[in-house]
Amino acid sequence: MANREKFLKVYANLPLNLRKETILVLDEKGPITWEVAYLEVENKTKLGDIIIKKLAEMEII
Repeated sequence: MANREKFLKVYANLPLNLRKETILVLDEKGPITWEVAYLEVENKTKLGDIIIKKLAEMEII
């Protein structure tokens, strides 16, 4: 399963209140919540690619 698909599966199973939690802090962008990550990944942006890469490295997805 690709990392993008893993992310979407994890996001879909998150309780709604956890989606506002910060999951990643990027030097150039600051804190990233699950909701922001979802929007970036869903829209297939460069930032979304960076987020997926970082979450995979940290074994969150």
